[in-house]
Amino acid sequence: MTHADVATWVARLRTQGSAPGTVRQAHRVFSLLLDLAVRDGRIPRNPAERVPLPRIVRGEPRFLTRDQVEMLADAAGEDGDVVRLLATTGLRFGELAALRVRRVDFLRKRLTIAESATEVAGELVFGTPKTHEQRIVPLPAELVEPLALRCEGKQPDDLLMTTPAGTPLRLRNWRRMVWNPAVEAAGLSGITPHDLRHTAASLAVASGAHAKSVQRMLGHASAAMTLDVYSGLFDDDLSDLAARMDAAAQEAAENRVGVLWARPQADRMQSGNVQVSAVGPVGLEPTTRGLKVRCSAN
Repeated sequence: MTHADVATWVARLRTQGSAPGTVRQAHRVFSLLLDLAVRDGRIPRNPAERVPLPRIVRGEPRFLTRDQVEMLADAAGEDGDVVRLLATTGLRFGELAALRVRRVDFLRKRLTIAESATEVAGELVFGTPKTHEQRIVPLPAELVEPLALRCEGKQPDDLLMTTPAGTPLRLRNWRRMVWNPAVEAAGLSGITPHDLRHTAASLAVASGAHAKSVQRMLGHASAAMTLDVYSGLFDDDLSDLAARMDAAAQEAAENRVGVLWARPQADRMQSGNVQVSAVGPVGLEPTTRGLKVRCSAN
């Protein structure tokens, strides 16, 4: 197999209609397998290295309001807590599906995200999250009771979110049986479960969270990535910052004026570079003794 063979395969995937992200993921998995073959001495080098890959063009994120989230959750019925959890924590669906009972800290209201479930050839494969790092996510108080009910009768290693039959959640089935009917009932056409992740970012920023906090909550590799994806959400934050800085500068200026006028008159005159000296009458100046004081500025 040559570098050209791999490039041809990648190009064929794209022409057959595979999305850029799907092509890049397929190439990544294949390249990792070839790396193992290189380390095992079966091939001299990895022919998948430096193969041109299609660029992922990010669509404009869609954000739901709190009212729309509630409408969607109500329409989802028993899975309303799934909708609310996705919309307030920003979990990827695979991370939610892999969340275990022992990783819910009800006392501190925290979730530990350490696994993700991905469906491969009809089988669920459990692995690390996308960034291969676990993270801690805040649990909203409104979800404590619903999740506590989900934990009843389960062991620490059991999955928290399951189907009514107790089986793991699979995105394709969940979309068909829960999500699509709920979206239609709520009148919110064209949205996907991943839009709830965008919504969580939007709600967090609206609540005053800064980029680093949003990055940690979503599990992005860096705050730069968070700003790249959600830069528009922080425009208002910058405007608020500018307004606060202007207000602080105005307050400082007013305080300086207040302090100046609170000083004795002699101190104010001296601070303004004004000297007071007694002089004799000059020209047409009055000769009254009490007026033999002349102010001259340096």
